[in-house]
Amino acid sequence: MTTKPDSPAAPAQLTAHTPHLISACEARGDRAFEMRFTSTPRGARLARRLTAVRLDAWGIPYDAAYHDEIVLIVAELTANAVRHGHVPGRDFHLCVHASADGRTVRVEVSDTRADRIPRRSAAADIASGEGAGRGLLLVSRLAARWDWHPRSDGPGKTVWAEYVLAWRTAPAANGYTADAVAELRHR
Repeated sequence: MTTKPDSPAAPAQLTAHTPHLISACEARGDRAFEMRFTSTPRGARLARRLTAVRLDAWGIPYDAAYHDEIVLIVAELTANAVRHGHVPGRDFHLCVHASADGRTVRVEVSDTRADRIPRRSAAADIASGEGAGRGLLLVSRLAARWDWHPRSDGPGKTVWAEYVLAWRTAPAANGYTADAVAELRHR
């Protein structure tokens, strides 16, 4: 807790409206997970594991293929933030948000390095031998869409990907939706 210099016993209060202190992830609702991680391989691994736990808590179970694909997207984007977006002494920020209807999961990873932006031509680079890895190619194949934009709250960029949970809307072979099947199993 910080204190005002003229009154060491009183806690400091914000006197002006500060909407910039509320992150976009926070403003989206209660099915959002966000956290800052050290820009190290250990931080990326922890981000991946905590996302897996949160997805399971949101009803996207560990044993489902879509769970693994979302976690793979998180793993690739956080690994890129560590490898290509690392600035010494700066962390990366992860936000995972599930839409209210449960049909999409959006992953956002922000780092503080603005001079290295992701290229949309990752597949062409890999085919020609110019690309070093296949992370963004995997993300582009798994996610319905992905892109990047400059960070609004400081230097750097945010890379995001949206994953569509098609099983939530498509009827199963027996005519039931996946939600209906899950409900029947829990009875």
